[in-house]
Amino acid sequence: MNFTETSIKGVFVIEPKVFNDSRGYFFEAWKQSEFESNIGKVNFIQDNESKSSYGVLRGLHYQKGDFSQSKLVRVIKGRVFDVAVDIRKSSPTFGQHVMVELSEDNKRQFFIPRGFAHGFLVLSDEAIFTYKVDNVYAPQAEAGIRWNDPALDINWPIDPKDVLTSDKDLKQPLLSEAVLFD
Repeated sequence: MNFTETSIKGVFVIEPKVFNDSRGYFFEAWKQSEFESNIGKVNFIQDNESKSSYGVLRGLHYQKGDFSQSKLVRVIKGRVFDVAVDIRKSSPTFGQHVMVELSEDNKRQFFIPRGFAHGFLVLSDEAIFTYKVDNVYAPQAEAGIRWNDPALDINWPIDPKDVLTSDKDLKQPLLSEAVLFD
């Protein structure tokens, strides 16, 4: 696997070595020893999966306090535009974001540490998205930032009128109003 740190310290794009032949392909999607030697120790405790259609935007989500989560995300089917926003007030990259395209073809993974809001936009007819987390889901610790906050200046690659999101995500606060990490 190739581990590339992005412009924001601690956020990585991971590209597996894919072995193709006439029967299909094989790759190691997760190898603890390689992950720990390149990123560090993260105790993933749960895998989650979602299925969404074109234009669905999920995010920008995170959990607060003791329930914050690191995530390792990837796409099994389809293509998404994935975003991590640094919401650590003391960080030199506070308010900045990193974007990466994840797809069934490129097989990239995206590691997002604690202290970041995360979201993705589906660019294919359908996408199956999977992610590992290192902490349990806690409804009382749920938080988010509005996906189209002008202060974030995220250049989502489809027309905003074509974005499909939940009512809850439409009502998320702006970054300036959100509960943040120290």
